[in-house]
Amino acid sequence: MRRDSGTNAGETEKRVKFHRETLPFRLRPGLFFWIVAKWGPSMKISDACVLVVEDHEDTRLMLRTMLEVRGGICVVEAENGMRAIDLSQSFHPDLILIDSNLPLLDGYEATRRIRELTAMREVPIVFLSGHAQPAAEARAFAAGCSDYLVKPFGLDKLGRMVDRHLSQKAN
Repeated sequence: MRRDSGTNAGETEKRVKFHRETLPFRLRPGLFFWIVAKWGPSMKISDACVLVVEDHEDTRLMLRTMLEVRGGICVVEAENGMRAIDLSQSFHPDLILIDSNLPLLDGYEATRRIRELTAMREVPIVFLSGHAQPAAEARAFAAGCSDYLVKPFGLDKLGRMVDRHLSQKAN
């Protein structure tokens, strides 16, 4: 992995050489993240739409960038649980990645309400949580998630999960 940096109007631009791809990251001063795992081979799934529901802008940026690099994946973003429900209804995503701690409506309740939408009953929902306790995982599955991933997670693990769920869509 190689990093180059420059400045642009108070922002820092990082370019990371990653699997023969150069990924630009525009970050606020003092804000950065490291890519700690290889993303892994891409299945290049075309025409898939993934809804990323995360209140932290830097995490949304990382997830968006990693999904878009895979090729053919449209990413829609929501910063809270209420917006996630609205976007689920209007965009009908093929996969939802949702954080547990969200403003306005937490990930558990947002997942429950998304599952109540007829068009969204079969859409895979991957819960992203900082809670590794079995009770938190059980609560997420009771709300209707399809998979549970504990933060921090390796991007290779996320990649396999995304590929598995989106390949089911393709079949």
